[in-house]
Amino acid sequence: MINRNIEFPAQKSFFLFGPRQTGKSTLLRERFDPATSYWYDLLKTEVFTRFSAYPHLFREEIVGRDKKITHIVIDEVQRVPELLNEIHWLMEQPGSPYFILTGSSARKLKCSKANLLAGRALTFHLYPLTYSELKDQFSLMKVLQFGSLPSVYFEPSAEEAADRLRAYVDTYLKEEIQLEAEVRNLSPFIRFLSLAAFENGNQINYSNIARSTGVLYQTIKGYFQILEDTLIGQFLYPYTKSVRKRLSKHPKFYFFDTGVTRALTQKLTIPLSPHTPDFGNAFEQLVILETMREAHYQKKDWMFSYYRTTHGAEVDLVIEMPSGATIAVEIKATDHVTSAHLKGLKSFKEICPSAQLFCVGLEPHRRTIDSITILPWNEMLTLNFSRA
Repeated sequence: MINRNIEFPAQKSFFLFGPRQTGKSTLLRERFDPATSYWYDLLKTEVFTRFSAYPHLFREEIVGRDKKITHIVIDEVQRVPELLNEIHWLMEQPGSPYFILTGSSARKLKCSKANLLAGRALTFHLYPLTYSELKDQFSLMKVLQFGSLPSVYFEPSAEEAADRLRAYVDTYLKEEIQLEAEVRNLSPFIRFLSLAAFENGNQINYSNIARSTGVLYQTIKGYFQILEDTLIGQFLYPYTKSVRKRLSKHPKFYFFDTGVTRALTQKLTIPLSPHTPDFGNAFEQLVILETMREAHYQKKDWMFSYYRTTHGAEVDLVIEMPSGATIAVEIKATDHVTSAHLKGLKSFKEICPSAQLFCVGLEPHRRTIDSITILPWNEMLTLNFSRA
């Protein structure tokens, strides 16, 4: 059993969002006693059909429950947004149970103008397995090749892991997201998914992708927004002092899992070898995703961005902290970092002299070059920057 880093309050209602197969239901069954909980899975046809037609039945069942039932768990609540009105009413009644509402997306709730309970429920996010959760079960090569979705990571063979990833991409990304986001024409969306995966970690050129898929520029922007809203990836905006200007510049986009990215690019059968571009791209993606996940789990109010100049100097990750401290991180999939790898960090130091500078690579031990700390990748994934 993997001890997940996320902590839930025992006596509060909350939403738990996360992509499919990140382990939301498994985690909740570990944390909440089935003897004192009701469970509703809206992926089950009979449950979905009943509450879609008659949402009031849910309220009546909860009012009439055995009072030893203290928690109500609803899986994939976005499938029947009308239930949130019933939950709102129930929360206002004396002796109300606590509600735990899971979903693979808040998009459908927002688009349907669903009742989001106006602060009566907290919000948490669950991600694929992290380095600190897997501990001695963590394999860098396995995560880079197949990602860390629990159902994929613990498959006994590479062939079975690849098969599961292909099924995930085919049945979830290509079909269910299309339905949830009401994408009417599936063919351009599937072409977009593949192109977006090939551009993972690069600055987004909406116009080029629009030409390649045969759809409008604004449609491509909407497709990327769908991926973010359904938690399949996230934007990383360029660093500037102005947040407004930051949002107006070309962002990068990172898919939420290295294995899903490789499945979308149809590279699962190609061995991932060190010192290749694919290895370097996956390594960068992993370090960035892990840093963001741990910051979220630890409730750090950090802002993330990347730095790039018109002359091509670049830093992969910039972390701004509420204290005013700034961390710049360059990621190099090499076992020997040299001064030539540090040009981006030195450029960033010119515009932010107080920044702490790190280069993360495959070296076994920490060392220093020109006041820049060279970090082993595994030390980076457990580093508390507030004490760095």
